[in-house]
Amino acid sequence: MSSPAAVAPVGRKVGLLFGSFNPIHTGHLILANYMATHTDLDAVWLVVSPQSPFKVGQELLSEVQRFDLVQRAIAGNERLRALDVEFAMPKPSYTISTLDELRRRYPGVQFVLLMGEDNLPGLPRWEQAARILAENQIYVYPRPGAGTTDPSLHPAVQMVKAPLLDISATFVRECIRAGKSIRYLVPEAVEQQIIAAGYWL
Repeated sequence: MSSPAAVAPVGRKVGLLFGSFNPIHTGHLILANYMATHTDLDAVWLVVSPQSPFKVGQELLSEVQRFDLVQRAIAGNERLRALDVEFAMPKPSYTISTLDELRRRYPGVQFVLLMGEDNLPGLPRWEQAARILAENQIYVYPRPGAGTTDPSLHPAVQMVKAPLLDISATFVRECIRAGKSIRYLVPEAVEQQIIAAGYWL
């Protein structure tokens, strides 16, 4: 499970990449590592969401299984960290509630939301969206087919020229079910665990 607050000293600027990670794949990892090493962020934490309010009813591995895959994927990368903070929180998970909890746990850390350009239009529908915008920076990365976002949309929103990646967890699951290779779509350690545990077979 996630490690104690001692690993997050005062003054750090940390990006939060929320997701189901069902499963985590190379696209997630390239993006997270890029944000952690090519921006002013000190680290990126991958927040494994037990249940997104926008994915109710979607078939998911258990949160513990998905968290395990994320930990396997980022092992050895000191700039990336997996978080299970939402596991003990009410479901479905709302970003504003998670932010409040993280600020309570890590009062000296400045958190930045990392968001795909395709999700930005839906931000006004998020729980307490006005508070999210008022209290946080949001770094937006490009997504295939998302079009062009006006960078002056809101003072809190900053566009980041991250690599454009078109890999999805849905595609990975479809490959597994079809008996196709997922080599290089996910890290080797993740592929080995998926095969060993028989996920999505």
